[in-house]
Amino acid sequence: MQSVFTGPVYVVKDNIDTDQIISAQYLNLVPTIPEEYEKLGSFALAGLPDSLYPVRYVKEGQLDSDYPIVIGGRNFGCGSSREHAPIALGSAKCRIVLAESFARIFFRNCVATGELYPCECADRLCDELKTGDVVTVDIDASTVTAQATGKVYKFKDLGDVRPVVDCGGLFNYARKTGMIPA
Repeated sequence: MQSVFTGPVYVVKDNIDTDQIISAQYLNLVPTIPEEYEKLGSFALAGLPDSLYPVRYVKEGQLDSDYPIVIGGRNFGCGSSREHAPIALGSAKCRIVLAESFARIFFRNCVATGELYPCECADRLCDELKTGDVVTVDIDASTVTAQATGKVYKFKDLGDVRPVVDCGGLFNYARKTGMIPA
């Protein structure tokens, strides 16, 4: 399983809610249907206001984002309990969200779906980095290194959550560990 990710970041601030991550109008897309799963990614973070986020997370007409790592502030993923939120980010090729804190249900949905790693940072990275900055995230070492400055930030170890996300979610983990038949 991949544990080191390098790429440009997309930076958002505090209280990014699930409506901003995936607007309600796209909840009719069914993630278990491959074409609809793929389409979900094109709408990831489309609910962010243009006035605050002039650079779009997914460019118009594309299905995938150029930003495999999202940096957030406090309370990332607040709002409703929709599983579509981490699924939309994962479909857009996001692999990691680094935030100061997560809404509990969003965090659990990241783990349950296995779409992305929700990593809690002690540092306020959304004030330290800007969209387009390149970082390297090492899941094993629980570090984020800013390529331009070499500055290293720590995040909370994923603990028991890590193997579940590594397996691609709860059902895959349960199959792999023999909890349910393969």
